[in-house]
Amino acid sequence: MSASPVLLRRLGIAVVCLVSLALCCGLAWWQWERFSSASGTFQNLGYVLQWPLFGLFPAFMFWRIRKLRRRAAEADAQETVAETAVPEVPAPRQRRAPVPPPPEDDELAAYNRYLRELNARDK
Repeated sequence: MSASPVLLRRLGIAVVCLVSLALCCGLAWWQWERFSSASGTFQNLGYVLQWPLFGLFPAFMFWRIRKLRRRAAEADAQETVAETAVPEVPAPRQRRAPVPPPPEDDELAAYNRYLRELNARDK
């Protein structure tokens, strides 16, 4: 009896997640030892806090991808149901009369004339 490809894939992902967590916890322990030594700094302490997070990241990404795929499958199922249903016809929109632009003031009109003159000189 052979295992299905999905089961092998999930098992592989679980192994990668566990190896990643074990490796990163080992690195965190190493940084803790460095922090505890005479030459240790607070940078080593920062790494002690960061390494376990790095180790948990593959598991988080696996969880997040599964969640997004499940949400996409549900959306596809809802879209299929929505396609079979009779769509509602929206009510017609009321047209509004266009609003006339405000009149130009004298200073703006003079500036626009100046720009037109400059444009004419360049051509």
